[in-house]
Amino acid sequence: MLNQKELEEIRYALHQIPEIGLEEFETQSLILKWVRVWTKDREDVQIKTWKTGILIKISGTVGRRTIAWRTDMDGLPVDEETGLSCSSQHEGRMHACGHDVHMTVALGLLKLALEHPAENHRLFLFQPAEENHGGAKLMYEAGCFEEKWSVDEFYALHVNPNLKSGVIATRPSTLFAGTCEVHVRFTGESGHAAFPQDANDMLIASTSFVQISQTIISRNVNPVDSAVLTFGHLEAGQTANVIAGDAKLDGTIRAFIPETLKKVKDRLQDVAEGIEKSFNCKVEVNFIQGAWLPVVNDHALTEKFINFCNARGNFQEIEALMTGEDFGYLLQKFPGMMFWLGVDGKYPLHHSKMSPDISKLEISVALIHDWIYQRANAKKIDN
Repeated sequence: MLNQKELEEIRYALHQIPEIGLEEFETQSLILKWVRVWTKDREDVQIKTWKTGILIKISGTVGRRTIAWRTDMDGLPVDEETGLSCSSQHEGRMHACGHDVHMTVALGLLKLALEHPAENHRLFLFQPAEENHGGAKLMYEAGCFEEKWSVDEFYALHVNPNLKSGVIATRPSTLFAGTCEVHVRFTGESGHAAFPQDANDMLIASTSFVQISQTIISRNVNPVDSAVLTFGHLEAGQTANVIAGDAKLDGTIRAFIPETLKKVKDRLQDVAEGIEKSFNCKVEVNFIQGAWLPVVNDHALTEKFINFCNARGNFQEIEALMTGEDFGYLLQKFPGMMFWLGVDGKYPLHHSKMSPDISKLEISVALIHDWIYQRANAKKIDN
């Protein structure tokens, strides 16, 4: 078993080497270094890789089923401003979403699993590209969970700076929203700033698109069916005295119900057509959804997990949030659940100063291991 100090050292090492999705080469190498030391001469352990991902399977003594744990591996294109001694060594990259903590927990669980044989198989997935390419979907479609790597139950966590350190929170059914990226391109006619009548200003067209599209949530979506439409990136023009002939706009749509997500997408297309007519330009809207389906927990398993945590006095109820996670794709394929793990921080996820409180890592790993071990000795979900 890894103690608190050892877990912290692992987290510090991982925090210093954040890498963008499908580029987690240094991260993969470091994890494999630890794993191979721990599993040397173990005939009951199998390891395979897929691109920058890793799968580790510990065979059970009976082997009827497979209980899987998933962690994501990638960082974000963020300049770190935490001031920590273990700050990112990769310029413009940061573990601002806590995936370094996720991997640390997974390694702690793996070490405990190696020390405690169970009836059923246990599989540990180190998954790349959660933030950008939907690595869960990529690995599933590549056949990573076929044949002897098949899964019967899948579990995962995500850290939450808004919860007290060590607290676990989840709910049956939908936990996170489904998400969809939207990329909009505007093409008009550039020109001299002094002669606007001879140009077609795409800066104005794009900002008009943003303003009109914000009415979709307030006027086209049923207030009971929550949704979010946020544009976080706008690029138009090159200098002060030239009218912009092109513009790029990037954003995200989030909703708990697939039909609501579709309604927002349809209305955005309508707005684009209106902007084309109003500004005599071309507007191209592209949606990228792929792996980011709603995270829908298995009801029976989640109820059992909540009872399990309540018995240990560290569970907190929580509402569904608009957070997106590609683990939702795996939960569409396999029974399982995801939960929040509190890390009590001043700054939110994706913030350049996000610094989780990891003082409860050893306690949290022990509790989660007990749950996985219990499931690894159960015959089916009903047990």
